[in-house]
Amino acid sequence: MKRFNITNEPINNQDVIDQVIHHNAGAVSVFIGTVREMTGDKQTKFLHYEAYVPMAEKQLQKIGEEILVKWPKAITAISHRIGTLQISDVAVTIAVSTPHRQDAFDASRYAIERIKEIVPIWKKEHYTDGEEWVGNQKGTEAYPAGHPEGVEK
Repeated sequence: MKRFNITNEPINNQDVIDQVIHHNAGAVSVFIGTVREMTGDKQTKFLHYEAYVPMAEKQLQKIGEEILVKWPKAITAISHRIGTLQISDVAVTIAVSTPHRQDAFDASRYAIERIKEIVPIWKKEHYTDGEEWVGNQKGTEAYPAGHPEGVEK
């Protein structure tokens, strides 16, 4: 398994964690993003994620490099799932190890916020009363087929 990957398969959280464990890690922070049923007053039936996989993996690696600059002893692994996900399925797992806990917490939060900003992954929410594409990654030019913004931004 690559440390920064996009997958169609369910994410094995332990595999992601195992990639950052080492003898100088005093803390490992793990963020697991799951599919929720309610978004405000809308009930979600399921989500569908699409990605431009080569670029998405490259951007995940970039996030890992940014974390290493901000937290020099951090080791990061990120796995994001694409395809159709049901309620409670794991969509993303981020593991960050650092010598101290606060850095691990901060780096993990940094990673999820950057994913939303720069990684070309699109989410279509299927509600009980309709569907819509959600998300607005900065710097992302291409959208998946059927996206309301068209082929290019």
